[in-house]
Formats: sequence, structure tokens, C-alpha cells
Amino acid sequence: MKMYQVDAFSKVLFQGNPAAVLVLDQWLDVSLMQNIAAENNLAETAFVKKMDDQNYAIRWFSPEVEVAFCGHATLASAFVLFRDFTSAKCINFHVKDLGIFIVHQAEDGKIHMNFPIRRPQRLIEYPELIHQAIDRPIVEVYLNAQAYILVCATEADVREAQPNFDVIRSLAGPDLLRTAITAATIKESEPSLDVAITANAADYDFVSRYFAPHIGIDEDPVTGSLHTGLAPLWAEKLGKNQLVAFQASARGGELHCVMKENERVEISGYAKLFMQAEIIVE
Repeated sequence: MKMYQVDAFSKVLFQGNPAAVLVLDQWLDVSLMQNIAAENNLAETAFVKKMDDQNYAIRWFSPEVEVAFCGHATLASAFVLFRDFTSAKCINFHVKDLGIFIVHQAEDGKIHMNFPIRRPQRLIEYPELIHQAIDRPIVEVYLNAQAYILVCATEADVREAQPNFDVIRSLAGPDLLRTAITAATIKESEPSLDVAITANAADYDFVSRYFAPHIGIDEDPVTGSLHTGLAPLWAEKLGKNQLVAFQASARGGELHCVMKENERVEISGYAKLFMQAEIIVE
């Protein structure tokens, strides 16, 4: 079987988030898909089943479990399909429990993905253990379907924070909640939000990092799914519908977010092919 490895949310190699992609005529056995993902040892391996030239079912596996939603592997899969499997410029991914993701590719190669919003709610009461998840002060705590979102005062807090993975694992509990941290980076001429910035990140509306050690990902390089919660959060805080985000992992990645009608958000980025290979499974 042919397998691709793609760096998602990056124009260049060795940045963004690498994902493996396999395009299938029929699903493989679940245990085989999980073993392939474990062998790859990437944040996610995506399996795409063709329905027709414009419609595809998609599933995602971390090294340890099948996950409900993965944005960067969706971007990687769309990149592969547009490159080698369809002449269409707009395709639909059919996703269990989340409906249809509409994805199109612009002339410059940028891929735009239309996702349902997973809007976070601010928590007034939350586990006290949350304050031990990172070694920086936490200003606010939010929760959506995917993660506790811990809002920090400054971008430096986000970039320099040291996560406590044992605490984060315990926070996940039976609901497998991830932990994310995020902070705004706004211009000094916009003091109403009372958020400090660092000079080398003034080009972004917000930065984030993401931790999910309980599914085999200590820190995810770039997380598209997380931004279906972060984008509406910062759109409300900043009073704008178009935002540029940066996930401040070691690899890093840029995400372009646009709030849409009907509780949808468009998340866009580029991708770069690293490898295509033939895998041998008996």
C-alpha cells in the first residue's frame, strides 16, 4: 500500500505537523490501522476511503487510539488527494459524529477547511489541579469538547511554559480531555484586553500550545482541531472574525482562521510532501 507523509500547516519541510496518509478503496481492519499508526509514531495517521472523486470518508489514529477529529491530518489528506487522486478543487470529508467537512484548494496551493465550531465555555469552578498543569500563572480556564483551555497573561508564558505531563494525564481522566494553553498577541495600541505581548510575535492574533500525553502525544506540533475552539474564543476577545494564529511548538505552524455563519469556522494552511513509500503488510 502506498503511504504519504506530509508536513501540514507549513510551506517548508521540517516545520508544521507531520501526518501519514493512506488512501483506500475499503477500510482496513481496525487493529491493522492502529498498528500502522503505532509503527509510524506520528501524532496522527489518516486513513481515507474514496466514495467518489469529490467525497471521501476519513478516520484518524494516534499511536495509541483512534481519535474523533484531527485537523492537521485532514489538511495532509486533502493535500494528497488534490495532488494525486482528484482533479476537483473542492472535496467533502465525511466524518462520523461531525458531519461533512468541506475543503477546497486555492490557486496558490493553500487549503481551506470548513469545520464545525467547538465553542469553549468559561469555567468558574474547575479542578484545582489545573494550576499545576504548567509552571506559569493561569488567567482563565475554558473547556470545550476537546480540551481544557488555559488562558495565560502573556505570549512569553505560553512559549516558555513547562508542562507537567503527569498532571495533564490525570486531568484527562475517563473523558480523555487534552490540555491546551493559549495567549493573545495584540498591538500595544489595543490595551482594552489587558494582555501583554512580545515583540517577536506581534504578527499573530494569538499563540497556543497543545498537550495530549494520554494518547501518546506529549506536545502536538500544530493542532487544527484545537483551533475550532480557540478561533471563536479569540474572535470574541479581539472583536474580529479573521485571525492569524501560531502554534508555538518546537516545529511551529501558522493557521489562518475565519469565522463563518451557522457555527462554522474556516481553518486554512499550506502543506509540503516529505515522503511517499510502499508499506508491506501481510
